[in-house]
Amino acid sequence: MVFFSALRAAVLAVPAALILAMPAQADKLPLSRISNYLNALKTAQGDFTQINEDGTISTGKIYIKRPGRIRFEYAPPQELLVLASGGAVAIHDPKGSTETYPLNKTPLSLILAQTVDLGRAQMVVGHTSDGKTTTVRAQDPEHPEYGSIDLIFTDNPVQLRQWVIHDEGGSATTVVLGELKSGVALGSGLFNIQVQTRSMGGQ
Repeated sequence: MVFFSALRAAVLAVPAALILAMPAQADKLPLSRISNYLNALKTAQGDFTQINEDGTISTGKIYIKRPGRIRFEYAPPQELLVLASGGAVAIHDPKGSTETYPLNKTPLSLILAQTVDLGRAQMVVGHTSDGKTTTVRAQDPEHPEYGSIDLIFTDNPVQLRQWVIHDEGGSATTVVLGELKSGVALGSGLFNIQVQTRSMGGQ
């Protein structure tokens, strides 16, 4: 899917320094507890790091406003703006072009849903722990062909630390999250695709 190639496929490995920075021993988190955490996460902002397939690293700011809205501001030299809002995902590049795709055709829609229920039949296809983190692999039960998302959490308190999106072509995009500040005030205009792309020189 063009959406994932635009964000650039990332390797699954996370730098050792980021893994070591995570809290020590943790039991596998129950799916009900993870669902409750995601449903309580109404707004959040923080830094993100994306590890690209060619070994380069992209960084930026992420803003989340559930349900249905997310914003990625990529730092230079990329300077991409990726917005999800109104059921669509828009990718705006520094040259002024914008491409738009349906949000429900991306696995990211699973955590942006009005209500997250990881106990739904056939949604979770993997649920593991390495002793430090819990990984949940989820997909749209009605459209597994849209790909899947690995959600990686730490405990005490429960925090989403990274995700890996696997598209239908077999490529993967990894986003490692910094400390998310939740409960922040985020105006709806921050996620308005038309307003934001126009302000960046889009059509």
